[in-house]
Parts: sequence; C-alpha cells; structure tokens
Amino acid sequence: MNIIFFLIGCSILIALIFLGAFFWATRTGQHEDTYTPSVRILFEDEISQEGAKEETRKA
Repeated sequence: MNIIFFLIGCSILIALIFLGAFFWATRTGQHEDTYTPSVRILFEDEISQEGAKEETRKA
C-alpha cells in the first residue's frame, strides 16, 4: 500500500513540473506564432554559399 502512495506522489510531482513548464513556455511567448510553421514548408531552402560554389565548380 505504501508504494501506491509513493507512486501517486511522484505522478503529482511530475504533473506539477510539466504544468510549470507549460506556464513558463506560455509566458515567454513560445505559442505566439502559429502561422509561420504552417507556411514554412512552402518556401524553398536557400542554397548556402558553399553549396553554390560547389555547383559552379561542377559545371
């Protein structure tokens, strides 16, 4: 029976830690931009300078 009380205490502690992390993330603005991630896939990746130099060397 003692182990059940211990496990309930541990689960409540972990739940409070996650709740605190959620409130911290909300307060620091982690959930503000919901539009950009949905359109980020539509833009092509820019070629880095090294990648562009290698492409010109091959041609």
